[in-house]
Amino acid sequence: MPGTLLLSVRDAYITFGNKPLFQGLSFNITEGDKICLVGKNGTGKTTLMNIITGDRELDDGIRWQLEGTTIGYLQQEIDIIPGQTVFDFVFAQLKSEDQHDANTYKIEMVVQPLGLNINDQMDKLSGGQVRRVAIARALVEEPDILLMDEPTNHLDLDIIEWLEQYLKDWRGTLIIISHDRTFLSNVSDRVFWLDRGGLRVCPRGFKFFDEWSMQILEVEEKELQGREKKLEHEVAWASRGVKGRLKRNVSRLDRMEKERSNLKRDRNSFNRMMAKIEMPPAEYAELSSKIVAEFFKVGKVFNDHGAEKIILDKFNVRIMRGDRIGVLGLNGSGKTTFLRLLVGELEPDSGKVKLSPAAEFSYFDQKRQDLDPESSLWHNLCPNGDHVDVRGKQRHVMGYMKDFLFDSDMAHQPVKTLSGGQKNRLMLAKILAHPKNFLILDEPTNDLDMETLDMLEEILAEYDGTLIIVSHDRDFLDQTVTKILAFEGEGEVEGYIGGYSDYLAARKPKTPAIVEEKKEKSKAVEVEIKVPVKKLSYKIQYELDNLPQKMTALEMEVTALEQVLGDTALYARDPVTFQNSSRRLGQAREALELAETRWLELEEMKAAL
Repeated sequence: MPGTLLLSVRDAYITFGNKPLFQGLSFNITEGDKICLVGKNGTGKTTLMNIITGDRELDDGIRWQLEGTTIGYLQQEIDIIPGQTVFDFVFAQLKSEDQHDANTYKIEMVVQPLGLNINDQMDKLSGGQVRRVAIARALVEEPDILLMDEPTNHLDLDIIEWLEQYLKDWRGTLIIISHDRTFLSNVSDRVFWLDRGGLRVCPRGFKFFDEWSMQILEVEEKELQGREKKLEHEVAWASRGVKGRLKRNVSRLDRMEKERSNLKRDRNSFNRMMAKIEMPPAEYAELSSKIVAEFFKVGKVFNDHGAEKIILDKFNVRIMRGDRIGVLGLNGSGKTTFLRLLVGELEPDSGKVKLSPAAEFSYFDQKRQDLDPESSLWHNLCPNGDHVDVRGKQRHVMGYMKDFLFDSDMAHQPVKTLSGGQKNRLMLAKILAHPKNFLILDEPTNDLDMETLDMLEEILAEYDGTLIIVSHDRDFLDQTVTKILAFEGEGEVEGYIGGYSDYLAARKPKTPAIVEEKKEKSKAVEVEIKVPVKKLSYKIQYELDNLPQKMTALEMEVTALEQVLGDTALYARDPVTFQNSSRRLGQAREALELAETRWLELEEMKAAL
């Protein structure tokens, strides 16, 4: 039985920058709905949220709201008042009379699970802590309709899981914008899909959205193909004796030209909808050693208000060429410190960090420090001239921007006018134009839409270098990495084979006694790879199935190169071929050795399961 209707919008017309953003927009929000709002960057998700809150007036149409209905909005940015405490901010909108018992209950139910101290000052908190405070305020207000814009950004995985359960049990109406597929799948029961100026409603949760949306697009594709065939018939008719038929069939010709124009518009719109970022295959600089980086008994301690905070304690780990490592952990557990030690921005207090001389870093910084906000998109991608070096090939900057779904009229906009997702897309375009052999991505998924996330996953699948990803996006980690480094705090770091799902299956809850015992021990933190007691993940099984074919191809290449170099007169006859073959033989032998080592590792893992 459907719940009470709380809010309705009918035939809304909305413009943005003198251009229509929505035409004929209609939707209903009922009591108890758990709705996720999805769509590409720039399709109007934030505008729709503002329509729901009433902050954005309709240019035309009707907005109706049930009398007495309250609406709360968790926005991405909040205004911080210096000196204001967490308690004052969280409970600012609630009436103060007779609220002591209620506030105490809400502190226990919401504030404490979010890891907040009610006496801390807002202007002293980290970005992740501010995000948690904003969530606490949104939840304790208990509005009838709660809007949440990217609630999982900057949150630890444990808190994301707590928030999921809290929202699933919550009786209010919920509307969420998020890039976190797992979060949306676990929370939502309906999907609002913004697509080319319209809104489509999936009657089931996000878990079923991909299947449902593909059916919609397949129907649209067939309809376009039918229209194209019909137009071909019309063109064929028009080409036969048009002069003789012109007077009698002017209206038919007019309809044909109109349909040609409409079909071109709809086909272009559909193609833009289905557009994906496609990058040409690239060759990455080869490393001279299989070991890219090594941490040996590394220790790092910071001073936190007079108290020592252990970040790393006799930490040992080896990073091999081609490793795909996901890094996760609580805020302040050492993830950023680990990256800064790796790239040489920090020195360890004890121990050594060794790095291969051939290692070259490309670093995606979540703060986007490599972008100049005052300069245009063009200038950020191409400071000099009008061509970008994309993996050894010259591309015009406008064409390259189009690859990353930027319209040509945005080329000369200053970066500061972009949304968070667009800035992240620009950062990715800048880094992926010429990625080095060691790619580090620090929270790359924040603010990205689903389509861009899919494209990024495809690009990373083709990347042959060493990859480290710091992310709280569980589905993204499952799709892109094969190992996990989990920073648990107090200098404790543990390693797991597989993605996030494998980590979740393998990790064991720690009792306070175990934690205290680990604090007392003074020994090296050797990262031991834990394997979950389950079948291999799809990605690992796929890698294992394809390694024999890869090894066979490398063996054949090594044999062929050895035969070429067996010609004693080759150097005198063709020194260039001799040098190229000699260099490639070394590379092929090393690649074969790596493949064989990896195959043995996966076979042992399979046997252990």
